[in-house]
Amino acid sequence: MQVVFNINETMVTGPISIAAYMRQCLTSPDGGYYTTQSRDRDQFGQKGDFITSPEISQIFVELLGIWLVAEWMAQGRKSSGVEIVEVGPGRGTLMDDMLRTIRNFKPLAASIEAVYLVEASSSLRNKQKQLLCGDEPMEEIDIGFRSRSKYSNLPVIWCEDIRFVPNDPTKTPFIFAHEFFDALPIHAFQSVAPSPNAPSTIQGLSGPVPLSKPTTTSLTPQWRELVVTPSPPPSTTTSAPNPPPPDFQLSLAKASTPNSLVLPETSPRYQALKPHPGSVIEICPEARSYAAEFARRIGGSPLPTSTSPQTTKPHPSGAALILDYGPSASIPTSTLRGIRAHALVSPFAAPGQVDLSADVDFTALAEAAVQASPGVEVHGPVEQGAWLERMGIRERAAMLGTGGGEARLGKGEEVEKEGIRRSVERLVERGGGGMGRLYKVLAIVPEDGGRGVVGFGGDVD
Repeated sequence: MQVVFNINETMVTGPISIAAYMRQCLTSPDGGYYTTQSRDRDQFGQKGDFITSPEISQIFVELLGIWLVAEWMAQGRKSSGVEIVEVGPGRGTLMDDMLRTIRNFKPLAASIEAVYLVEASSSLRNKQKQLLCGDEPMEEIDIGFRSRSKYSNLPVIWCEDIRFVPNDPTKTPFIFAHEFFDALPIHAFQSVAPSPNAPSTIQGLSGPVPLSKPTTTSLTPQWRELVVTPSPPPSTTTSAPNPPPPDFQLSLAKASTPNSLVLPETSPRYQALKPHPGSVIEICPEARSYAAEFARRIGGSPLPTSTSPQTTKPHPSGAALILDYGPSASIPTSTLRGIRAHALVSPFAAPGQVDLSADVDFTALAEAAVQASPGVEVHGPVEQGAWLERMGIRERAAMLGTGGGEARLGKGEEVEKEGIRRSVERLVERGGGGMGRLYKVLAIVPEDGGRGVVGFGGDVD
């Protein structure tokens, strides 16, 4: 298989980081999970590998749309310059339902100038275009691709990276990230006890690199990176196991790597665990970068010559809403998982055919946002179940159950009241491994002295 071949080629010079492994598996142009198109393959839905909240119930996205409306109102009901941005749009279900919801709020709908979708997969981009734009033509432009929404003739623009989305300080971007951060590549590290022998090499990209000045013997624990290596060949004296073992495995690096010397030292949260051998932490630099980018687009970047909290955006505006799974405050540890056909599987089996994800470090996202811009504040994370109930999910379900509202129909059949009830309970369930407890919601909004934000304890003015 192409992805396995690519990974083995990369490992010619030695083990690779978990982040490098995840990139090959998920986004490699040659056989990546999200970047390879197949007629009989759909990652989403009952026939795929997993179901996301927008596909469980239309109410979920309707409430995201209501949250957008509430934030737009709280920020003065801007009449122009509003942008909607989604990172990792999947099949486009969330954005489709959101645009359908927003069109009922005429002043907000009239203020929206463009919709931006950050998507690296050409196959998913084509699915999103078909759902959002129908038969409207798609044209290639300097920053990606552009078409027109079937709802309101809004320009829908696709970019491969959020850095390609225009960043105009006069605009008001509302950014949504639903189950996006969990798929970003992570690095993992373990604290190891002091070694009596000082290392004379460091693990580089092309193998061990001699140190010009070998370090003295360490008297304190050190970080070692958890890396991906080929699984050992099966024994020739026993029968082949069924199912076969994974192609790769996780191993502890024998020496420090550049990542282990830098990343765990970037936060006091990580540093506090270093003195405790056996501690394992997961760090996602790309997640921090995205959170910081969201913050700068909403609140502006600090002015380099200013000693006051002034930014490049004189009037902060917009908001970001992040919905994903992970702990509220603790550091994720040993959470890398594979998902296939709605079941957990080894992340090292069938590379390119299995979805990979890891818990999101929401505290790290919050830190990155407030450090990137003095013009923002962070609310949450709160549990998804509590957030949805504050937003009125049960009241909306009752309306749909009595025929009120505009229900999305499936295969020409009416949405039954019991089906609505079950889908709502699935989204808000907080017992055991319920989505309402595992999934969290975090908001980045303009700094305003800690004002109340809808869904996080605030009300609509």
